[in-house]
Amino acid sequence: MTKTRPHFDDIFMDLASSLAERSHCIKAQVGAVLTRDTRIISIGYNGPPAGTHNCDEEFPEAGCPRDSKGSCSLALHAEQNAILYAAKIGASVEGATLYVTLSPCIACARIIFSMGIKRVIYRDSYARYKGIGVDEGVEFLRKFGVLVEEYTHKTA
Repeated sequence: MTKTRPHFDDIFMDLASSLAERSHCIKAQVGAVLTRDTRIISIGYNGPPAGTHNCDEEFPEAGCPRDSKGSCSLALHAEQNAILYAAKIGASVEGATLYVTLSPCIACARIIFSMGIKRVIYRDSYARYKGIGVDEGVEFLRKFGVLVEEYTHKTA
């Protein structure tokens, strides 16, 4: 009997999903994995910068304070955390693939493009989560040549 081996897209999205569970956000838990070929460059999940707040502990009922657009005023997004950590340790993300459990918002999309990330695979839609009509980040990335795919389970 031939063993079915998991596809790397499945492995990395499973890891991103597990990382999301580390988030202290009470509104949304998002995980991200940056890879090149079959190797992990960096990981991240959404939340305030390390050493500041844990929203689920400090603001357990309503979550952290909101900005004028209704978004968290304290947290970094999962993809920002993954990119920032890679930069901190001197790892290049040029040409990398980003696996993220929620499609990038427009601000993250601009960072992703500027850092030279060439492929983004997302599990859930940011637009559906926010109740808006369009995934602006996905459209931005596609417009400027980044390959963006909605995740579907694969077999190797």
